[in-house]
Amino acid sequence: QVQLVESGGGLVQAGGSLRLSCAASGSILKINAMGWYRQAPGKQRELVAALTSGGSTNYADSVKGRFTISRDNAKNTVYLQMNSLKPEDTAVYRCKSNVRYYSGGYYYTDDYWGQGTQVTVSS
Repeated sequence: QVQLVESGGGLVQAGGSLRLSCAASGSILKINAMGWYRQAPGKQRELVAALTSGGSTNYADSVKGRFTISRDNAKNTVYLQMNSLKPEDTAVYRCKSNVRYYSGGYYYTDDYWGQGTQVTVSS
């Protein structure tokens, strides 16, 4: 019942910027922690940035100072502003959200993943 949809990916030159969005929809009661992950071909998925409901943030060392995670609670949307992009940032980016939701007469708390959006950074 909960859906996460990413947008904003694309092709960009090294040094450029992109802003990814992840919008959650459904019978959402509360969004808890949210995060952005990425996975490049032949590599493991890694956590890029995380944001708790209290506003605490965590970033991978490789993106500190370049990426910023934020959220708009009214829109149930989390963003990832990516600046000074490097070719090594090329990957499929997916958002994950821990949500409290209502479905079929019951309440749940669970993690949901978006389908992913491709980010390609050319040298």
